Amino acid sequence: MDATEVIRAGIALIEPVLSPSGFAWVPESAGASSGGDFARGAFVRGDRRLELSFRHSLGLITYSVGDARISHSEYMRALGRAGEASYPGFSDDPLDGFRHLLSDLERFGSEFLNGTDEQFEARLRWVHANPKKSGLAAT
Repeated sequence: MDATEVIRAGIALIEPVLSPSGFAWVPESAGASSGGDFARGAFVRGDRRLELSFRHSLGLITYSVGDARISHSEYMRALGRAGEASYPGFSDDPLDGFRHLLSDLERFGSEFLNGTDEQFEARLRWVHANPKKSGLAAT
């Protein structure tokens, strides 16, 4: 399968969790590049977006409300769920990334799907106030 086919199949897996909250899939770009086939788009409801990018596997996942943006890993960290998150997981099946994201959305996504802008902005403020440690500081 090419990237467009994989992202369509992945969208079919996670859409049942997002569509009841009013999110609709909007494809944004797809094609071939030096790094391989890619496809990207977003589930959108008003100014709220869950952006997905696929190239060989599900890659960058970004949550946004207006101009406020946060990666999936940082959002899970802000929710206190980093150690429990399924995504990214590891697999040779390109759809497993979508399955892992689905698990995280089902278990931890209700605040983004149905919460307020203020709740999202509070998570973003927490991430900025508590940067992820790296290197020796992370151990």
